[in-house]
Amino acid sequence: MRKQHILIVEDESKIARVIRDYLVNAGFQVSWLDRGDKVIPLIKQDPPDLILLDVMLPGKDGMELCREIRKFSLLPIIILTAKAEELDRVLGLELGADDYICKPFSPREMVARIKSVLRRITGPPCPEKLMAGPISLDENRHQVLIAGQELKLTPSEFGLLKVLLAQPNRVFSRGELAAQVQGYNFEGYERTIDTHIKNLRKKMDAMLPGWEIIQTVYGLGYKLTDSY
Repeated sequence: MRKQHILIVEDESKIARVIRDYLVNAGFQVSWLDRGDKVIPLIKQDPPDLILLDVMLPGKDGMELCREIRKFSLLPIIILTAKAEELDRVLGLELGADDYICKPFSPREMVARIKSVLRRITGPPCPEKLMAGPISLDENRHQVLIAGQELKLTPSEFGLLKVLLAQPNRVFSRGELAAQVQGYNFEGYERTIDTHIKNLRKKMDAMLPGWEIIQTVYGLGYKLTDSY
């Protein structure tokens, strides 16, 4: 059975070695780059299953890399950032990262979060399509169509839409969405739901302008409406 491949992009060798050792022990194949300008050529030639991407890198920083990768690939990205740099975390999510891990971090939590992101694209197949109005989601193909046109989503965006689409008009709290999409409701993860919803809305609005498909229920959370 093929091992899932994780690419670590981290210029601090001590941190990279700790991450590598834990991931290898968890059963992953691991590669490591210490410069940002080496990343794009490598993933175009041999794309990994997930990138663990530090923000501060020589050659090219993590935010610029995240932006460039999202122009041609939806492969999962988890950014590594200092705990105090909330702006980096929000910007990374807005640029299309699936999750973030704050330094210093628990290696066990890191492994759990990586597995959780990967489950969003390698989970058990769904026998039926989910549909509401012009939206259809096929989990087997990891594909979303809106009025027959494909909507390209990151794994986190896909997972959120799947949860909302499975129960139209039901209001989900941020905690419920975090638990169902992430698999765990890690401390602080609820706040990332807002950014993923913002990104999802932006992509859907580009295809269905003026249609408020995902609605905010103030004080409670979010719901997907099936009234069109």
